[in-house]
Amino acid sequence: MTYLPDEPDSDGAPAQSERAGSRRALGCAFEVVETLVLTLLIYLVIHNFVAQPFEVQQNSMVPTIVDGEYILIDKLTPRFGGYEYGDVVVFNPPSGSGLDVQGIPFIKRIIGMPGDTVSLENGRVFVTRRDANAVRIEEPYVVTGEDGATSPTLCPRQDCPLTWIVGEDEFFVMGDNRPASQDSRVFGPIDEGTILGRAWLRYFPLERIGLIERPAYPALGTSAAQ
Repeated sequence: MTYLPDEPDSDGAPAQSERAGSRRALGCAFEVVETLVLTLLIYLVIHNFVAQPFEVQQNSMVPTIVDGEYILIDKLTPRFGGYEYGDVVVFNPPSGSGLDVQGIPFIKRIIGMPGDTVSLENGRVFVTRRDANAVRIEEPYVVTGEDGATSPTLCPRQDCPLTWIVGEDEFFVMGDNRPASQDSRVFGPIDEGTILGRAWLRYFPLERIGLIERPAYPALGTSAAQ
Protein backbone atom coordinates (compact mmCIF):
# COMPACT_ATOMS: atom_id res chain seq x y z
CA MET A 1 0.00 0.00 0.00
CA THR A 2 1.34 3.45 -0.90
CA TYR A 3 0.82 6.43 1.40
CA LEU A 4 0.76 9.88 -0.05
CA PRO A 5 1.78 12.93 1.98
CA ASP A 6 -1.02 14.90 3.48
CA GLU A 7 -2.24 17.70 1.34
CA PRO A 8 -1.84 21.06 3.00
CA ASP A 9 -5.13 22.42 4.21
CA SER A 10 -6.57 25.59 2.90
CA ASP A 11 -4.79 27.54 5.66
CA GLY A 12 -1.34 26.24 4.58
CA ALA A 13 -0.54 24.81 8.08
CA PRO A 14 2.45 22.63 7.07
CA ALA A 15 4.13 25.53 5.25
CA GLN A 16 3.59 27.82 8.21
CA SER A 17 5.11 25.23 10.55
CA GLU A 18 8.19 24.96 8.37
CA ARG A 19 8.62 28.72 8.31
CA ALA A 20 8.24 28.89 12.08
CA GLY A 21 10.88 26.17 12.51
CA SER A 22 13.27 28.05 10.24
CA ARG A 23 12.76 31.23 12.24
CA ARG A 24 13.47 29.38 15.50
CA ALA A 25 16.68 27.87 14.08
CA LEU A 26 17.79 31.25 12.79
CA GLY A 27 17.03 32.81 16.16
CA CYS A 28 19.09 30.15 17.99
CA ALA A 29 22.02 30.66 15.62
CA PHE A 30 21.84 34.42 16.16
CA GLU A 31 21.86 33.95 19.94
CA VAL A 32 24.93 31.69 19.72
CA VAL A 33 26.80 34.23 17.57
CA GLU A 34 25.73 37.07 19.86
CA THR A 35 26.99 35.17 22.92
CA LEU A 36 30.32 34.39 21.25
CA VAL A 37 30.85 38.01 20.18
CA LEU A 38 29.95 39.30 23.64
CA THR A 39 32.30 36.78 25.28
CA LEU A 40 35.11 37.83 22.94
CA LEU A 41 34.53 41.51 23.68
CA ILE A 42 34.56 40.89 27.44
CA TYR A 43 37.77 38.88 27.11
CA LEU A 44 39.47 41.61 25.06
CA VAL A 45 38.46 44.32 27.53
CA ILE A 46 39.72 42.31 30.52
CA HIS A 47 42.91 41.22 28.72
CA ASN A 48 43.84 44.70 27.50
CA PHE A 49 42.64 46.92 30.33
CA VAL A 50 42.13 44.90 33.53
CA ALA A 51 44.30 41.79 33.93
CA GLN A 52 46.38 39.42 31.83
CA PRO A 53 47.79 35.95 32.60
CA PHE A 54 51.52 35.60 32.08
CA GLU A 55 53.89 32.63 32.10
CA VAL A 56 57.33 33.47 33.48
CA GLN A 57 60.03 32.15 31.16
CA GLN A 58 63.19 33.36 32.90
CA ASN A 59 65.11 33.04 36.15
CA SER A 60 65.91 36.70 36.72
CA MET A 61 63.40 37.08 39.58
CA VAL A 62 64.49 34.06 41.64
CA PRO A 63 63.71 33.53 44.51
CA THR A 64 60.61 35.75 44.38
CA ILE A 65 59.29 34.32 41.11
CA VAL A 66 60.76 31.31 39.34
CA ASP A 67 60.75 30.01 35.79
CA GLY A 68 57.51 28.25 34.81
CA GLU A 69 55.25 30.01 37.28
CA TYR A 70 52.05 31.71 36.16
CA ILE A 71 51.14 35.16 37.39
CA LEU A 72 48.32 37.61 36.83
CA ILE A 73 49.30 41.07 35.56
CA ASP A 74 47.34 43.97 37.01
CA LYS A 75 46.73 46.50 34.23
CA LEU A 76 44.00 48.51 35.91
CA THR A 77 45.32 50.04 39.14
CA PRO A 78 48.55 51.42 37.58
CA ARG A 79 46.37 53.49 35.23
CA PHE A 80 45.10 55.41 38.25
CA GLY A 81 47.83 55.12 40.88
CA GLY A 82 50.95 54.64 38.78
CA TYR A 83 53.90 52.49 39.82
CA GLU A 84 55.87 52.53 43.04
CA TYR A 85 59.29 51.53 44.35
CA GLY A 86 59.48 47.76 44.61
CA ASP A 87 56.68 46.97 42.19
CA VAL A 88 57.38 43.89 40.06
CA VAL A 89 56.49 44.78 36.49
CA VAL A 90 56.23 42.94 33.19
CA PHE A 91 57.48 44.86 30.16
CA ASN A 92 58.74 44.49 26.62
CA PRO A 93 62.55 44.72 26.37
CA PRO A 94 63.76 47.94 24.74
CA SER A 95 63.89 47.75 20.97
CA GLY A 96 67.42 47.68 19.61
CA SER A 97 68.79 46.10 22.78
CA GLY A 98 69.08 42.71 21.10
CA LEU A 99 66.94 41.25 23.87
CA ASP A 100 63.64 41.83 22.10
CA VAL A 101 64.14 39.47 19.16
CA GLN A 102 62.33 36.54 20.83
CA GLY A 103 59.31 38.66 21.69
CA ILE A 104 59.25 37.42 25.30
CA PRO A 105 58.38 40.08 27.91
CA PHE A 106 60.75 40.61 30.86
CA ILE A 107 59.80 40.69 34.52
CA LYS A 108 61.82 42.86 36.94
CA ARG A 109 61.49 45.03 40.04
CA ILE A 110 61.32 48.83 40.01
CA ILE A 111 64.31 50.29 41.85
CA GLY A 112 64.43 53.84 40.49
CA MET A 113 61.56 56.23 39.78
CA PRO A 114 61.43 59.19 37.37
CA GLY A 115 63.92 61.87 38.41
CA ASP A 116 66.02 59.49 40.55
CA THR A 117 69.71 58.78 40.25
CA VAL A 118 70.61 55.13 40.78
CA SER A 119 74.20 54.15 41.49
CA LEU A 120 76.13 51.01 42.41
CA GLU A 121 78.93 51.07 44.94
CA ASN A 122 80.72 48.06 46.44
CA GLY A 123 77.88 45.77 45.43
CA ARG A 124 75.22 47.95 47.04
CA VAL A 125 72.44 50.00 45.49
CA PHE A 126 72.06 53.72 46.22
CA VAL A 127 69.10 55.86 45.18
CA THR A 128 69.10 59.65 45.13
CA ARG A 129 65.68 61.23 44.92
CA ARG A 130 65.09 64.75 43.67
CA ASP A 131 66.64 67.32 46.01
CA ALA A 132 67.73 64.62 48.45
CA ASN A 133 70.87 62.79 49.52
CA ALA A 134 71.85 59.37 48.26
CA VAL A 135 70.58 56.51 50.44
CA ARG A 136 71.44 52.82 50.39
CA ILE A 137 68.33 50.69 50.06
CA GLU A 138 67.85 47.40 51.87
CA GLU A 139 66.86 44.53 49.57
CA PRO A 140 66.01 41.35 51.51
CA TYR A 141 64.45 39.80 48.40
CA VAL A 142 67.74 39.57 46.48
CA VAL A 143 69.01 36.04 45.89
CA THR A 144 71.61 34.70 48.30
CA GLY A 145 74.80 32.82 47.55
CA GLU A 146 75.91 29.42 48.79
CA ASP A 147 77.25 31.04 51.96
CA GLY A 148 73.84 32.51 52.72
CA ALA A 149 74.95 36.07 52.11
CA THR A 150 73.01 38.40 49.82
CA SER A 151 74.49 38.44 46.34
CA PRO A 152 76.17 41.76 45.55
CA THR A 153 74.69 43.98 42.87
CA LEU A 154 77.41 44.26 40.27
CA CYS A 155 77.25 45.47 36.70
CA PRO A 156 77.43 42.76 34.01
CA ARG A 157 78.87 45.21 31.47
CA GLN A 158 82.56 46.00 31.20
CA ASP A 159 81.74 49.58 30.22
CA CYS A 160 79.16 49.98 32.97
CA PRO A 161 78.62 53.61 34.01
CA LEU A 162 77.67 52.58 37.59
CA THR A 163 75.38 55.62 37.74
CA TRP A 164 72.12 56.17 35.87
CA ILE A 165 69.81 59.19 35.79
CA VAL A 166 66.18 58.11 35.37
CA GLY A 167 64.31 60.39 32.99
CA GLU A 168 60.68 61.43 33.03
CA ASP A 169 58.30 58.55 32.30
CA GLU A 170 61.16 56.10 32.88
CA PHE A 171 61.94 53.47 35.49
CA PHE A 172 65.14 51.74 36.55
CA VAL A 173 64.47 48.01 36.97
CA MET A 174 66.50 45.05 38.17
CA GLY A 175 65.85 41.36 38.73
CA ASP A 176 66.06 39.85 42.21
CA ASN A 177 68.51 37.27 40.87
CA ARG A 178 71.20 39.91 40.38
CA PRO A 179 73.97 37.62 39.06
CA ALA A 180 71.68 36.25 36.30
CA SER A 181 69.54 39.23 35.34
CA GLN A 182 69.77 41.39 32.24
CA ASP A 183 68.10 44.60 33.29
CA SER A 184 68.60 48.35 33.45
CA ARG A 185 72.26 47.77 34.28
CA VAL A 186 72.54 46.48 30.70
CA PHE A 187 70.01 48.53 28.70
CA GLY A 188 69.35 51.50 30.97
CA PRO A 189 66.00 52.76 32.31
CA ILE A 190 62.87 51.58 30.53
CA ASP A 191 60.05 53.72 29.14
CA GLU A 192 56.75 53.51 30.98
CA GLY A 193 55.05 52.83 27.66
CA THR A 194 56.78 49.45 27.40
CA ILE A 195 55.31 48.23 30.70
CA LEU A 196 52.42 45.77 30.35
CA GLY A 197 51.41 45.95 34.00
CA ARG A 198 52.26 45.09 37.59
CA ALA A 199 52.71 41.50 38.69
CA TRP A 200 49.90 41.06 41.20
CA LEU A 201 49.09 37.40 41.85
CA ARG A 202 50.89 34.09 41.45
CA TYR A 203 48.24 31.47 40.71
CA PHE A 204 50.32 28.47 39.63
CA PRO A 205 51.74 26.24 40.99
CA LEU A 206 49.05 25.97 43.61
CA GLU A 207 51.49 25.44 46.49
CA ARG A 208 52.94 28.89 45.79
CA ILE A 209 49.70 30.74 45.13
CA GLY A 210 49.58 34.19 46.65
CA LEU A 211 49.88 37.93 46.18
CA ILE A 212 53.17 39.43 45.04
CA GLU A 213 53.85 42.00 47.70
CA ARG A 214 55.62 45.31 47.36
CA PRO A 215 58.45 45.67 49.92
CA ALA A 216 59.06 48.67 52.14
CA TYR A 217 62.04 50.97 51.67
CA PRO A 218 62.38 52.88 54.95
CA ALA A 219 65.36 54.86 53.61
CA LEU A 220 63.11 56.16 50.83
CA GLY A 221 60.13 56.71 53.11
CA THR A 222 57.93 54.07 51.48
CA SER A 223 55.87 51.37 53.17
CA ALA A 224 55.08 47.80 52.18
CA ALA A 225 51.90 47.07 50.24
CA GLN A 226 50.17 44.22 48.43
